Amino acid sequence: MIEVRWHARGGQGAVTSVELLAVAAISAGNYAQGFPSFGPERRGAPIAAFSRIDQKQIKVRSGIYEPDVVIVLDASLLSLVNVIDGLKTGGKLIVNTPKTPDEIKKDLNFNGIVATVDGTGIARKEMGVPIANTTMIGALLKVIGVMGLEAMKESVEHRFGRIAQKNLTAMKRAYEEIKISN
Repeated sequence: MIEVRWHARGGQGAVTSVELLAVAAISAGNYAQGFPSFGPERRGAPIAAFSRIDQKQIKVRSGIYEPDVVIVLDASLLSLVNVIDGLKTGGKLIVNTPKTPDEIKKDLNFNGIVATVDGTGIARKEMGVPIANTTMIGALLKVIGVMGLEAMKESVEHRFGRIAQKNLTAMKRAYEEIKISN
């Protein structure tokens, strides 16, 4: 089972991303869960969301305290939230930033696997808005390798209709442009 913790700000689409990912994973023949964890926070407040994907039935229904992967949609959270808290040994950190993986490692004093991609820049160019939630799904898929980008097509088309192709193009760019360092 792969467990993912997402860090974002309210309104950045992390909840939408975990739902899209879960629907796509199930359509691809996997089992999946996607759920948020927030209280009365407002737009812009730090939030967390969670994803689980497995090839067999997922029986656990608790939060994710030791994720395999942490994905950060807003790099400003790196100084506010301990995003690597509980990350498993050998776990992977994915950050939406134009910085290199080595710069993030140094900033966080972290020696694990880091991947970076300028998801916001890609989203601006491909979709005309700086909302990188669907873009970062492409980065996540590259890092976890449980399914390809084509698995996202149906759920993205269902959710976004006529603007789905822009989201899929942005996902593909993030998948191709992500930088991964050990």
